Amino acid sequence: MRNFKMLLAYDGTRYRGWQRLGNSPDTIQGKLEQTLSRILEQPIAIHGSGRTDAGAHAAGQVASFHADTTRSCRELTALLRQYLPEDIGVLEITEVPLRFHARLTATGKTYVYRVWNSRVPNVFERRYLYQLGEPLDVEAMKRAAADFLGTHDFIAFCSNKHFKKSSVRTIMALTIETLGPEVRFTVTGDGFLYNMVRIMVGTLLEIGLHRRPADDIPAILASRSREQAGETAPARGLCLKEVYYP
Repeated sequence: MRNFKMLLAYDGTRYRGWQRLGNSPDTIQGKLEQTLSRILEQPIAIHGSGRTDAGAHAAGQVASFHADTTRSCRELTALLRQYLPEDIGVLEITEVPLRFHARLTATGKTYVYRVWNSRVPNVFERRYLYQLGEPLDVEAMKRAAADFLGTHDFIAFCSNKHFKKSSVRTIMALTIETLGPEVRFTVTGDGFLYNMVRIMVGTLLEIGLHRRPADDIPAILASRSREQAGETAPARGLCLKEVYYP
């Protein structure tokens, strides 16, 4: 038995997220397992570094799987590229120690959220941006973003009302930059709760629209109430950029 690590990129537009749903091939995990099982002629279970939402994307998702095979990493990469749909790309496959696990071994992740802050349509990137025509106060959002840094209980920024594990996470970096009409949020943390990045961005956007004060973040964190945070930003603007390992 061998253990393999896959680096993946995908356009999540037509999928129901990462996590398999029964035997449905309409998820990234489901499509990968179905294709690998057929190639290797054995049941393959794939473990991702984390679940991306329906409609969200990845430029650097990591997954791992065990298989009893003599095929090389190069052969597996070529076969997956041949049989997977064009919106799921295998960037690299490497053999790793048996104890490696894409989710349990991960030490952190970076997500990027893109907002097209213009009334002029961005036709060719519309699947990867949230278009928001109202002007944003970027400086107010930057001031507010600083309050996310450090270790906090982020349960107020989680859509799962029945989350029972620890909701404490550490945010190491959160930057907001303007690239012409685009406003780009880049956040790095040791882990993220369900919808956490999208709710953080949605809250910052409300601050940028002057719908809530820039100093609101500490009170939201302290409230531990999802109702106190902002709207969940649309999934299409979110992309998992990188996953970190020791």
